[in-house]
Amino acid sequence: MVRTPMIPTQKIQVGRRIDPRPSRRHLPVTTSPLHIAVVGGGIGGLAAALAIARSGHRVTVVERAARFGEIGAGLQLAPNASLALEELGVLDAVQRSAVAPPQLVMMDALTGKQVTALDLRSDAYRSRFKHPYLVTHRTDLHGALLAACEEHPSITLRTGRTVTDAVQTQAEVRLHFAETPERLSADAVVAADGLHSRLRQILVNDGAPVCSKYVAYRGALPVTSMTGSMAQHATTESVIVWAGPRMHLVQYPVRRGELYNQVAVFESDHYDPDSDDWGTEAELEERFVDVCDVVRDALPLVARDRRWPLFDRLPITDWVHGRIVLLGDAAHPMLQYLAQGACQALEDAVALGHALRDHGHPEDAFASYAALRTERAASIQTNARRFGEICHMDGMGAFLRNQLLSDRTPEDFDDVAWVWTPAGDLQPATTP
Repeated sequence: MVRTPMIPTQKIQVGRRIDPRPSRRHLPVTTSPLHIAVVGGGIGGLAAALAIARSGHRVTVVERAARFGEIGAGLQLAPNASLALEELGVLDAVQRSAVAPPQLVMMDALTGKQVTALDLRSDAYRSRFKHPYLVTHRTDLHGALLAACEEHPSITLRTGRTVTDAVQTQAEVRLHFAETPERLSADAVVAADGLHSRLRQILVNDGAPVCSKYVAYRGALPVTSMTGSMAQHATTESVIVWAGPRMHLVQYPVRRGELYNQVAVFESDHYDPDSDDWGTEAELEERFVDVCDVVRDALPLVARDRRWPLFDRLPITDWVHGRIVLLGDAAHPMLQYLAQGACQALEDAVALGHALRDHGHPEDAFASYAALRTERAASIQTNARRFGEICHMDGMGAFLRNQLLSDRTPEDFDDVAWVWTPAGDLQPATTP
């Protein structure tokens, strides 16, 4: 009888930080397609699965929910995200329901006056960015990615799988699940399990996400159900941000203009980390009491069925842990003030796919991916906080902000170009 030599294993236990990286000199270079497990079936996880499969590898996506899906309302896809979607082969599908707004407009929520705008259809925009700025419903983007994954022969999708443990050997990672004694073995694992990532806690153990004390009420309603001044207002296709002291309102159409997305955000005076009794509807009304007529008319139409506390984390650099790597909100959760959360997850996916195409061993690929992505993601994380502070200024701060921004022309993209322009080579890869 032939005996297989014993290979030492390293078990990663919940709440304990271990660097499970085995000695590289014992690891053979992989020359055949890898089997990569992706934990998390949200936008980042499905995009990662698609990018990895298009790079020639086999993928299994495990999602803890009983079915794949997304909750929420609209999201913005800057040109860096459109470029990533093109690379993933789904840009056309997304554009079929998305809206390409003509402008990004910042208004003063108290006075009702325009502060500044960017022209997204100008020659200056087209020559600088090449790809469109889109707004879409979150479920539409997720649906396009899911359909592409379902159609790809190298991707397997599994639901009802909650990861409880990850065990690394010199040759593979084995995932353990709460629902079944079944184990999933893979050459490597991508942790795309979101803001409250269990794998991040297992690997990094840096505590809970940071609550900003801000909450959002968001939703999209049919344009046909809107009446009066709001019906007229909703005919614009622009993205409009109404900025005010410790609050703002964002508005734009989605799903071919059939739905109007609204997000009301404000800072709570009653934040309590041990309670859900803060950021209430009463506080929402109180914070917006002094707004202009347009915002006041819009407020009753903002969805109130759920409040969304807003979280982020401080940046980290240790995304790679042996054969496991972090991606999307598991790696760099950020506040929404630069509208880059989904965009950065899509950039992650494309960069990871390129790295796995170019490097035979997963550790080499993960190191290349992290080297390209960590600094850029960290900059956007920290600047999202700063932009939130600028947006929510009061008194003289808001006056000076408005004066400074009002001098900008609609074709001046200098301040935002670095956000909308991804680092590294994002030229389309050859699809296997």
